[in-house]
Amino acid sequence: MPIVEDKLFRKIKKLAGRAIGDFNLIEEGDRIAVAVSGGKDSWTLLHILDSLRRRAPVRYELVAVNVDPGFSGYRTDIMEAHLKEHGFAYHMERTDCAAIIREKLRPGSSVCAFCARLRRGALYSVADRLGCNKLALGHHLDDFIETLLLNQFFVGTLAAMSARLLADNGRHTVIRPLVYVEESDVAAFARNNDLPSIPCGCPEEVRTDLNRRRMKQLIGQLAQEIPHLRSSLVGALGNVQPRHLLDANLKDFGSDKPG
Repeated sequence: MPIVEDKLFRKIKKLAGRAIGDFNLIEEGDRIAVAVSGGKDSWTLLHILDSLRRRAPVRYELVAVNVDPGFSGYRTDIMEAHLKEHGFAYHMERTDCAAIIREKLRPGSSVCAFCARLRRGALYSVADRLGCNKLALGHHLDDFIETLLLNQFFVGTLAAMSARLLADNGRHTVIRPLVYVEESDVAAFARNNDLPSIPCGCPEEVRTDLNRRRMKQLIGQLAQEIPHLRSSLVGALGNVQPRHLLDANLKDFGSDKPG
């Protein structure tokens, strides 16, 4: 079934295009590995980047990459059928993440966080083999502000995510083109297009990441009273005023403290 190019599609496409321009996410000759997990976020990202590619002022290539963590019940066959139907170049990578988690996870550690690190490493490895210089991830606006609050509430740092980040290996640039797109729009886009929703198969999935769910609920409650809450929070990430923070390492930016 072809993608429905309605008002919502155009809205998401416009916001993704704006992010690409604001943060210089895509450049001439890029070969981009798009991480596809089977969830609404990654499907939306893949289809939007593909549509933008057709009229982009620069030439770039997309390769959909799925990392199978090895949990039973993870339906990669459904994913592969969708990728074939829409003519995407793709690569399916089978891993033993599930076994590594069972063997190496420390008591009290987050299953999701550990699994994400393992899958990210696998994505970098695949990107190397496929000759991809960039890795596109489907994090949306809500992910950014939830991470901002999580770090403030539970870690004590003022940090979220970056729309563009050079990976630790120095070879890949991670990009997040959906930074301006709210989760509700991503969910509606997935519903409108009947995109397949494929759980990862992890038996801990419904019991983990409780703090992130709490942040999601908090944001939802506050947004009922503050309509522009989400856009204000993500806007704050791009409007940092170092003089009014407490990090002594930022002293060179100026201070109100008398000399």
